[in-house]
Amino acid sequence: MPEPRYRSRSIRRRYLRTPGGRVTIHYWRKKPDVAKCALCGQPLRGVPRLRPAEFRKLTKSQRRPERPFGGYLCHKCLALEIKKAVRGIA
Repeated sequence: MPEPRYRSRSIRRRYLRTPGGRVTIHYWRKKPDVAKCALCGQPLRGVPRLRPAEFRKLTKSQRRPERPFGGYLCHKCLALEIKKAVRGIA
């Protein structure tokens, strides 16, 4: 029986065969869902799929693209929003 902390289905299991022939289980936390654009829902490029503790260890430039609304809007929606702002459309 695995330890209580490993009984949750939020843990990913990987069955590995050791050189001695035994099968052992390695446990990992599952990856979070991919970051999505706030307007269209497209997956955002340049935003890594990491758990919050690992995500915090990255530098700011590694966490999101360095452009306006980087990590919030996709490049297509950003272009549309900039065009709207220039034209004066609300």
